[in-house]
Amino acid sequence: MQPTATSESPVIPGDRLVPGWLKIFWLYLMLVPALVWGLSSLSGPLSLASAVLTVVTVGFGHSIGLHRGIIHRSYRCARFTRGLLAYLFVHTGLGGPLSWVRVHYFRDYWQNRLDCPAYFRYDHSIARDYYWNLHFALKSGDISRYEIPAEDLHDPWLVFLEKTWFLHVLVAAGLIWAAFGFEAMIICVPVRISVTIFGHWFVGFVSHKYGYARYDIDEATEHGYNNWVLGALSFGEGFHNNHHAHPSSAKMSTAWYELDLGWYLVALLRALGLVWDVQVVGQDNTQKPKAKSRSFRWHWPWQE
Repeated sequence: MQPTATSESPVIPGDRLVPGWLKIFWLYLMLVPALVWGLSSLSGPLSLASAVLTVVTVGFGHSIGLHRGIIHRSYRCARFTRGLLAYLFVHTGLGGPLSWVRVHYFRDYWQNRLDCPAYFRYDHSIARDYYWNLHFALKSGDISRYEIPAEDLHDPWLVFLEKTWFLHVLVAAGLIWAAFGFEAMIICVPVRISVTIFGHWFVGFVSHKYGYARYDIDEATEHGYNNWVLGALSFGEGFHNNHHAHPSSAKMSTAWYELDLGWYLVALLRALGLVWDVQVVGQDNTQKPKAKSRSFRWHWPWQE
């Protein structure tokens, strides 16, 4: 029997929520310049450049490289490709890759149990979720229970990026400033990263609380929901009920009306021969054993 969270703590005894000082400093280091100079620096060409960087970093780096590739192993690729995609993740500005690997394993472990502690449940307000998720980090008293692959935790390249991720972003900001000017740096770094951080957090919050679901997960606290708009805007990450049911699928959409732009990026890499053995829902055995198909279940804020 695992210990459970108490009314005084959102995590189980032995685990601790600690202020993520680097996370806090980084968030507002990006947000303040974005708010002060972002609007005055905005232009069509710079917006386009920032959008392209978002596709490269968030699409290829986060959704395809870190999430579907390293964490869920939904395809195979050469070590160079894996390393390059991890480097692109660093330039999302979301943080270090190993921090994200760890928290993903923590979250998946607890959300697929009925005794999920409050920190990983989504029965709280958006204000509390903003406070918890963007300002704190979980320190586990027993990281071995999460069975994080040792080849990930001790991968030399990932360890290096974990220690230096912010330096890569700052150097890129300096190079953009030197080559294209202050306005280009503001739009392509602080504004883009602020949108990425808040966008990722918001998609994660909403896709665990609101939308439609076609799967239930036995003995799980969180089943996730699908959202057409957020799914399309987040490279498929907003189809979270599908992802909970088919975690190893490189394709997060399961219906024709769900636009998973991340899947098209995977398909592009496969066509170029950069990834192979791609796991696809409906073609491979990607469904979690405890996932059960059900008729549509909707949940929206006005139903609470």
